[in-house]
Amino acid sequence: MLSWLERIVSACWRPVGRYARMNKDNDDGSCGGGNDQLVWYRDLDKHSCGEFSFAVVQANVVIEDHSQVETGRDGTFIGVYDGHGGPEASRFVSEHLFRHLNKLAKENGSITEEILSAAFSATEDGFLTLVRRSLGLKPLIAAIGSCCLVGVIWNGTLYIANVGDSRAVIGCLSKSNKIVAEQLTSDHNACMEEVRDELRSSHPDDSHIVVMKNGAWRIKGIIQVSRSIGDAYLKQPEFSIDSSFPRFHLAEPIRRPVLSAEPSLSSRPLQPNDKFVIFASDGLWEHMTNQEAVEIVYKYPRTGIARRLLTTALKEAGRKREMRYDELKKMEKGVRRHYHDDITVIVIFVDREMKTATRDNNMCVPELSIRGFIDTVAPSNFNFTQTT
Repeated sequence: MLSWLERIVSACWRPVGRYARMNKDNDDGSCGGGNDQLVWYRDLDKHSCGEFSFAVVQANVVIEDHSQVETGRDGTFIGVYDGHGGPEASRFVSEHLFRHLNKLAKENGSITEEILSAAFSATEDGFLTLVRRSLGLKPLIAAIGSCCLVGVIWNGTLYIANVGDSRAVIGCLSKSNKIVAEQLTSDHNACMEEVRDELRSSHPDDSHIVVMKNGAWRIKGIIQVSRSIGDAYLKQPEFSIDSSFPRFHLAEPIRRPVLSAEPSLSSRPLQPNDKFVIFASDGLWEHMTNQEAVEIVYKYPRTGIARRLLTTALKEAGRKREMRYDELKKMEKGVRRHYHDDITVIVIFVDREMKTATRDNNMCVPELSIRGFIDTVAPSNFNFTQTT
C-alpha cells in the first residue's frame, strides 16, 4: 500500500488529462451499479487533507442539482445545490457563491461563520436582482429556488452553512471502535415539527402558513422547504405571481417574507475520530438513514464510495416500486423523476496523516474546481493568506 507521502506525490505528478475527462457510469458494476447513463462520478480524488468521492444522478428532464468541489492549498470547499422549479437558481449559486466566499476570505485572510453567511447573502441578493431583470420575459423565474449546502475545511476546522433540506452527516469512531453518524445540519423542511412551530410563531396572523396537502406539510400549501436561495415570490410582494399560474398564485399578497435565505451555521474543529463527512441532497436521505449511510462508507473501499451510496439509494427507490435497479436505469430522464429525485453525493475523507505530510514536506495539493455532472474541471483559485 502506498504511504501518504507517495500518494500525494502521485496526485501531483499525474497528467493533466486525468482531470480533463469526466466519467459516465459504464463500468462493470463493482460499486453497485453499471451502465446507468444518467449517473456521473469521480470515484476518488485528492483534497487539502484527504480524499473525496463524488457522484450525481439525473432524474429530471433538465438536471436541477448543481454541485462543486474546490480543492486548494488553503482548504477545501464543498457545495451541493438542490434546485426546484427549474435549474436557474442552483446554476446561479454554483457560479457565484464560491466566488463571493473566496473574495471575502481573501479580504479577511480567513474563513469564519460570518464570512459564510455574507457569501450566502450576496448570492441571494444577486439572484433576486436577476429575477427582477428577467420577470417581464419569464414570470415564473420568481418561483425558482435552490437549497444550498456548503462545507469548508480550513485550518483544521469544518465550517457548515445550509438552507433547505440537503444534509451533511459526519462519520465518527466511538470508544468501542464503531462508526457513528452525527448530523451536522438541520432540515429546513415543513415535515419537521419544529419548522412548522417556527413558521406559526413568526406568522401568527396567517392560519394557512403551513397546510397539509398531498400527504405532506407545505408552506402556503406550495413548498416544503422553509429556507432557500430564490423563491422570490415568497419573499417580496413585488415578485408575486398572477392567477394565470395557479400553482404559484397566492390568494393574498405576503406581508412579510414567508421563506428565508439565512443559513444555519456551525463550525467544528476536526478530531482524530472524525473520519469522513457525507454531503448529499435530500434525494439520498429519502432512501437511507444517516447511520446506514456512514456504515456503507466505513465498510467499503473508498474508491467509488459516493457511487455506491448513490446506487444503494436507487436500488431502494426501485424496491419501493417493486422494480429492480436494472429496470430502473433503463428509464429516460423525466420518467425517472417518478421514482427518484436528482441526487448528489460527495464523501469527504479527513486524513490527518495526509494533512501533516502535505504541510511538513511542502507537498502540492491538486488545485481543482470540479463541477458535478456538467463535466467541467478547471484550476481552482481557492487560495488566500492564512493567519496562524
